[in-house]
This record gives sequence, C-alpha cells and structure tokens, in this order.
Amino acid sequence: MKIDNSPPRGTRDLLPDVVTNRDRALATIAEVYQRYGYERIETPCLEDLVRLESGEGGENTKLIFRVLRRGLPKVVEAETVVAGLADLGLRFDLTVPLTRFYSNNHARLRLPFRSFQAGSVWRAERPQKGRYRQFTQCDIDLIGERSVLAESELIEATTDALSALGLDQTVVRLSDRRILTALADAVGLPEQSRPGFFVTLDKLDKIGWDGVCAELTTRGVQVEEVKRVLDFIAELEDVPSRQVADRLSKCLPALPDNVLDDLVTTASCLNRLSDHRDVHWVFDPTLVRGMGYYTGQIFEVSHPQSSSSIAGGGRYDRLIGRSLERDVPACGFSLGFERIIDLLSQAPKSETVALLYDADSLLSEVLEAARTLREDHKIVSVLSRHGQLGKQLARLEQWGFTSFVYFRKGEELSEHPLRQNPVLFSAT
Repeated sequence: MKIDNSPPRGTRDLLPDVVTNRDRALATIAEVYQRYGYERIETPCLEDLVRLESGEGGENTKLIFRVLRRGLPKVVEAETVVAGLADLGLRFDLTVPLTRFYSNNHARLRLPFRSFQAGSVWRAERPQKGRYRQFTQCDIDLIGERSVLAESELIEATTDALSALGLDQTVVRLSDRRILTALADAVGLPEQSRPGFFVTLDKLDKIGWDGVCAELTTRGVQVEEVKRVLDFIAELEDVPSRQVADRLSKCLPALPDNVLDDLVTTASCLNRLSDHRDVHWVFDPTLVRGMGYYTGQIFEVSHPQSSSSIAGGGRYDRLIGRSLERDVPACGFSLGFERIIDLLSQAPKSETVALLYDADSLLSEVLEAARTLREDHKIVSVLSRHGQLGKQLARLEQWGFTSFVYFRKGEELSEHPLRQNPVLFSAT
C-alpha cells in the first residue's frame, strides 16, 4: 500500500527559508520581551484533560485533541464513555499550562513573575486558509501584579515587539469584561443567558450585527433585550479616548468606581506612550475575547492588512486559584504568530558560502578550510564537486548560496560571488 507523504490535514511542512524567517521573527520578539524583564519558560504539550476541560477555555474546549490512555485493548466495549478512553490532551493555548506551571513552581519564582512562552498549540479546527490545527503561539504574562501596571506594560511591550518586526499602523482595542457584565445587568439579561451572550457578541467581526442578533435570539435572548444591548453599545462606540470614562458612568451608572479608575489609568498610560511612539488605541465596547477566564480589562491589536486581530489578551485573576486554592492576580498577552508571519516580508538571505572539493581531496584539509572560513562568521556548507561546474554553480545559486570557494590543495582560498559570470561558469 502506498503511503501518502502529505502532512496531516490542517498541518503543514515548513521549508528552510520559511523556518529561517520565523526564527528571525521569534528572536526579535524574544529580544524585546527580555528588555522588559520577561523570562522564557517551557511547558509540556500534553496536559490532563480535567484541566483542559475545566470550562474556562470557551469554544476552544470543543477543539481539544484527546490522547488515548495507554494499555487500551484493540477493541473496547460499546457505550464506553470518552473519559474512560482518554486522560490527556494536547494544549489548545499557553495560558492554561502556565497556570499549572505557576501553581507547581510558585515557591521558586520571583513575585511578580514575568513569563515568556513560545510554542506549538493544537486545535481540531476545520482546516481553511489561515487556520491550522497546529500553530505557534507567543505569550507574555505578568503574575502577581494587582494594578493595571500589568495591562499597561503588556500593551507597551507587545506593541514594541510588533514595531520591532516592522508592523506599524497597529491599533489597540481596549475594553473590560466587568463592563460587559454591567451591561448584561443593565438590560436584565438572565444569568443563564450570559455565557452564550458573550460567545455570540465575540463573533461580531465575523457575522456582523445581523448575525449576532439572529444567533442571540436562537440562544433564548429576548428581542427587546437584544435591542437594549445594541442601544447601549451604540452609545459607547466611537467615543474619544479621554471621554470614555465619563460616557461609561452615564450609560452604566451602576458600574463600580474601581472599573472606571482602572480604565482611566490604563488610558493615561497609553496616551503618554503615544506621545513617544506611534501607538494608537480605542475603546471598543464590542470586544469580548472568547475565553471564559477573563475577569477584568481585555485587549486586542489589529492591523490594516489583517482581517483578524494579530494579538490579544487580558486579566484572569481567578484562573490560577483553581489550582492553588487562593486567587493570584494575573494578566497576559498572546501574539498571533502565524498571522504576524503572513504580514512580514521575507527576510533578506544571509551570506552563504559553498565550499566545493574534488573527490581526491583530503577531507581533513577540506574541513580545515571550511573551519577557516567560518572563523569570519560565514555560513559554510561543504559540497563535493561533480558534473559541469557551470551547471553546479547555477544550482547553488538557485538553492540560495551567495558565493562559492573551489578548494584545491596548495592554493589560497578564493571566494567568488555566485552570479552569471561567463568566466566562472565556463571553468572546468
């Protein structure tokens, strides 16, 4: 039977030039985050299903890849429940593993703890352009900071990283889950309808207002309640940044003062930041963020060339408490690494040298020559000489080499650029 060599559906192979571009982008991001004091950690790809399915991952809990228990028989009895077959799952984001990591290691970590993670995550998505079942996430989190210093710093660090990648003209969209809760209270939305209300509102950029209204009514939200929600949001949209708090206090008089104070402080930090860097932000009352664990301010970053946000995050003060049995303030920001890579132009190729040697050359001398070239910080690949030199040089140029050295015993190493040079290409 012939085996299909294509990667599994919804995944992809990455060729060397693509990986090089991704590595450069990740190195740039890491260098920026390190300047802000964020330390790199790693967590396992596998987590206990109980933790992954804790109900705080929003719609993503429906997309978990489950891993069968070891030692299962080849045939299981009918009506066997899934819980009896699988006990582990592939992580669908980096936040849930981080909370377990912190709960397990907090005694050895400084507080507040600044965490930086980058790695693959998996979701059983329906494969389509720009959506993969395996993709890379890049997160920073600040654990143990109660004030909105966390939100302000995370936004500054992330917009700094995006700028370092050459992604300017980004816009930070800011809101607060407590505002959405106050809005639900104001329109009399029943408690049981709120999870569905938040999930549906989060789809606004995909299905539009008509789609949101239609889905809310199918979820049992009354037409009059939907209308009141829309009226409230209309009052809060397109408000100048310095007037957001006043408008909120008028539209939602029951909103706690600390929510307004936090928003004013974050807005002040972002306004001061925009005096020094090209950073734009807006208050967006329709911003939800799909995860159920958010407890405070939430934010996303959009770019004019992307139809979806390229970064997002928020505060999740109660998620770590599920493991530690005491709440720990936490806030995080995740870069949409795959979308960012799609926006970046291909990085310039490095200077790479092909060292050609004949079959009768002593390998020890060939490797010594390559070592000498590498001492000048050159990227050197050792290759045997075969066939017509002109054709081989053409292949080297096609493969991305920028120059070559033809090793001959007793001759001085001489580097030649790989270009259509009739003299070089006619050599024998």
